[in-house]
Amino acid sequence: MNKYLAEILGTCLLVLIGCGSAVLAGAHIGFAGVALAFGFALLLLVYWLGPISGCHLNPAVTLSLAFSKKFPAREVAPYIVAQVVGGIIGAYILLHIAQGHTHFNVHTAGFACNGFGEHSPEKYSQGSCLITEVVMTLVLLLAILSTTRKKFPSEMAGIFLGITLAAVHLVSIPVTNTSVNMARSIGVALLHGGWAVQQLWLFAVAQLIAVVLAVVIFQALEEK
Repeated sequence: MNKYLAEILGTCLLVLIGCGSAVLAGAHIGFAGVALAFGFALLLLVYWLGPISGCHLNPAVTLSLAFSKKFPAREVAPYIVAQVVGGIIGAYILLHIAQGHTHFNVHTAGFACNGFGEHSPEKYSQGSCLITEVVMTLVLLLAILSTTRKKFPSEMAGIFLGITLAAVHLVSIPVTNTSVNMARSIGVALLHGGWAVQQLWLFAVAQLIAVVLAVVIFQALEEK
């Protein structure tokens, strides 16, 4: 059970630190600060939990590794369940922290939820948000798949992936609030409710497209 507990804990902390930076400190640190918080959180978690579970923390990561035959198919469902549970727990903890402020209202604050159209941070269209999520998730997945190469220096994985996640957020926070991870999106959306839950479909579709593209591109690049 250690690997499933690691995925629950890791996803919980990724949501708590990453989304927490937006909800609790966003007005002070801005988009760049939130991007760095997500990147630093992943860097920490890769080195801490990577030896236990591989530190997927993201259904798209688990699926791309499974389709690339680098992760057993029988573990996919338990990993994704653990990640979603961890995301919900992280969002629940964050909500209770945020509610300690007298002026906080989860429904009006946005709660770091991902959205498009009127619910995009800078009001980007549904099409723009879909493209952004596909491309940014693809970048993240290709980076993760590259760490599975035999010649990749494993001691650099945390730094490499942390920088990648921060870069992805720097580009896409203004567009979608950056999902690239359904466990992260589901956790905060369920506690927010309303439009946040209704718009989850776009992020699920985008990330499934990105999984397919990542596997195809990675395998094509690896062919000799």
